[in-house]
Amino acid sequence: MKKLLLLLLYSISILSACQKTYPTEMQTKENTPPVAEKKDSLLEAHGNTRVDPYFWMRLTDQQKTAVDPDIQTRKVVQYLENENNYTNEVMKSTNNLQTKLFNEMTGRIPKDDSSVPYLKNDYWYYTRFEEGQEYPIYCRKKDSLNSKESIMLNVNQLAERYDYYAVGGLRISQDNKILAYAIDTLSRRVYTYKFLNLETGKHLEDKINNTEPGGAWSNDNLTFYYTTKNDITLLSEKIWRHKLKTDQEDDVMMYHEKDPSFYISVKKSKSDEYIVISCRSTLTTDYHILSAHEPRGSFRRFTPRNGPHEYSIEHFRDKFYILTNWESQNFKLMETSQETTDLENWSTLIPHNPDTLLSSVQVFNEHLVIAQRSNALTSLKVIHQKTGNYHEVSFDEPVYIVYPTTNTEFNTTKLRFRYSSLTTPSTIFEYEMNERSKKILKETQVIGGHKPSRYKTERLFAKGRDGVFIPISLVYKKGLIKNKQNPLLLYAYGSYGNSTDPWFSSIRLSLLDRGFIYAIAHVRGGQEMGRKWYEEGRLFKKKNTFYDFIDCAAFLSKKGYTSASHLYAQGGSAGGLLMGAVINMAPELFNGVIAAVPFVDVISTMMDESIPLTSAEFNEWGNPKNFESYEYMNSYSPYDQVSAQDYPNLLVTTGYFDSQVQYWEPAKWVAKLRAHKTDENLLLLQTNMAAGHGGVSGRYRKYENIAMQYAFLLSLENVNE
Repeated sequence: MKKLLLLLLYSISILSACQKTYPTEMQTKENTPPVAEKKDSLLEAHGNTRVDPYFWMRLTDQQKTAVDPDIQTRKVVQYLENENNYTNEVMKSTNNLQTKLFNEMTGRIPKDDSSVPYLKNDYWYYTRFEEGQEYPIYCRKKDSLNSKESIMLNVNQLAERYDYYAVGGLRISQDNKILAYAIDTLSRRVYTYKFLNLETGKHLEDKINNTEPGGAWSNDNLTFYYTTKNDITLLSEKIWRHKLKTDQEDDVMMYHEKDPSFYISVKKSKSDEYIVISCRSTLTTDYHILSAHEPRGSFRRFTPRNGPHEYSIEHFRDKFYILTNWESQNFKLMETSQETTDLENWSTLIPHNPDTLLSSVQVFNEHLVIAQRSNALTSLKVIHQKTGNYHEVSFDEPVYIVYPTTNTEFNTTKLRFRYSSLTTPSTIFEYEMNERSKKILKETQVIGGHKPSRYKTERLFAKGRDGVFIPISLVYKKGLIKNKQNPLLLYAYGSYGNSTDPWFSSIRLSLLDRGFIYAIAHVRGGQEMGRKWYEEGRLFKKKNTFYDFIDCAAFLSKKGYTSASHLYAQGGSAGGLLMGAVINMAPELFNGVIAAVPFVDVISTMMDESIPLTSAEFNEWGNPKNFESYEYMNSYSPYDQVSAQDYPNLLVTTGYFDSQVQYWEPAKWVAKLRAHKTDENLLLLQTNMAAGHGGVSGRYRKYENIAMQYAFLLSLENVNE
């Protein structure tokens, strides 16, 4: 028992009388980097002691939002502001370039724009933007697109008094009269639901706090199901039933998820027949269903939770379609009666294919549409339900992304999907499944003109150190001569099975037109090459993600696309962890790195289950309270592995109210790097003091940060125009 307690021990000991002393004031002289105070904390686990001199930077939510900040809060805020001032001073020479880049980026965006309308329950719904406005306007028209427009929400008016404003989870009652929508005014991803009478334009008194932006109406038009969060961890935890014109305190709890490794949510099926509770962990899915016609009914489990097992469900008529990885690593399609949904009653429609990952299914009266991945490319497979005949929707480009978009109707032979590539702007097509014909509904407009023929895209495969071939997608302006003087920005994410697809970006043109090559390394940890690709980039195989990125970088230099003096890297969140790891392992490969909201203090964060998201991440990274996981995670944790060596030029960004990667991770990391690095390269930290993980809200303001990042890269290439 004593040994077990020792292994699980995790205590923070602040050295007092015997503690080494350091200067207590931070340097704030012009052009002099701030020096953070050091105050050693001992972090003990498994008989190992880590010394963290910057643990004091951690603040609680209560400290961050206090009207009268305490001494520690003022000290932390002052340090962050000193870093911001230093960054602004260093970047001052690029101010004109930043302004030019910002104007270029926003200038390519249509001032007046709208989404493709879709039909739902007799109304056509769409979102539009007006010139000079930051936020969307949500609209609808009755029966016909020629009908009079009805504005449901003008977010510009709602956001007038706020620095940050986000709207999500719009849900309309079955009788089309009441709109439920969720707002976040702090960027902590904690929302409040409000209810608007669309006939009168007046808000109901109902208000639901501490929610997620997602919910479901029962078919009685009075009952709304929603999710609430744990107050400490901010994890979704409970599903509630709310009746209009009653107080939240009178709501009935319908489901309580007691396993903190699961995220939960509630939605309505496309058929409008079921309310569906979804419970998801890294490797296990669990559903609970309730007839939407029974607002006072109880949910029943779709099939017993038996992990690891991931699946998704889609209701149609009297059955459910199930996309499942049960005994099928790349998933297979099954079906079952809506009355007998236990796994033992499922039957196979499309068997498992070890070479093709089934990503999603769209159900229509006559057809099934399967979105799939193979060899790092996406595709759509259309199957006729009666005949079983199938075909794939074809495309000509070597590198692209395609997936189904909003398809709200069953009784149609028309499929809507979105297509894009590194050279082709995002385009929404309507595809006639019987005739196999495409029609463009909307192509994203690039103001000022954009000719895909002016750019070239390539797909390369870099051989990794273990013999695996890693896909790389590239784009650059035609006429570029391959040589080692070319600046190249290499991007990757590589976690959670999230694939980094080759999207078009009009913003990116500002780099391409100035001679940059842009590349995506499809490293393990994503699912570009199937489910196995993900499995080989998590837990005790996480280092494959880092090795793959390093090997891709070395490959691009070796093949003459660039060289270490002109190679740059970028990643955010878990991709920021990737950036931190690779510059510890192979700093000599890069001239500069951008790490956005980087998850870099892996051990300390994963040890603390009071931090939002931690307990839900154990199956991705491991639980460091287990010795083997601790040892492996510690061997790559960017903060813990900082050493006395040369590092590339580095720009780090974060948000003070970030609930996913707390601001103190990048702040501590920068402070430690500054104390250890042996070079004279730039090390900059920018903290948005009014934003969270996703940055600022609004349509245009976010481009100010991107303009600064691009100016950072371009200035390192001595490009000032």
